[in-house]
Amino acid sequence: MWKAAAMQHDDAIVDLCLALFAEDPGPRTMVREEVLRTLDRLRREPVRGMAVVLELDGLIVGYALLISFWSNELAGELCTVDELYVRPSHRNRGHGSALLCDLAAGQGPWPRVAIAIALEVTLGNTRAWNLYQRLGFKGGNRVMRKTLSLSST
Repeated sequence: MWKAAAMQHDDAIVDLCLALFAEDPGPRTMVREEVLRTLDRLRREPVRGMAVVLELDGLIVGYALLISFWSNELAGELCTVDELYVRPSHRNRGHGSALLCDLAAGQGPWPRVAIAIALEVTLGNTRAWNLYQRLGFKGGNRVMRKTLSLSST
């Protein structure tokens, strides 16, 4: 079941995040300290979003980072799924789909009403792309990003 993450889940989330970036690398390497900084920021400033975990039989086997974004274009709040990962041993059982469907129905761990759900997928991740398409996600504007120097705040 997907639920809001608590501080005692931090180590599991870090491990899962590092596994995600090892399996599906992004433009830069992820390190433990950055994940912990994100989790701390989300706890201190919940208006930014939240971390959620997938707990099955007392084990954390998945996580997602849900980030709030206000869209002028859509006239409301987007729930942006910044990261979503389920351990390979627990995939193909509908857990990722369940989270996304709950979010779309205004249920589950996201505490606010969202006008849309947004997510990104790396170009080579065809399994995720196919899943998202089956769930009704469509391509839209092309995302472009310019990475600036990181600050510690």
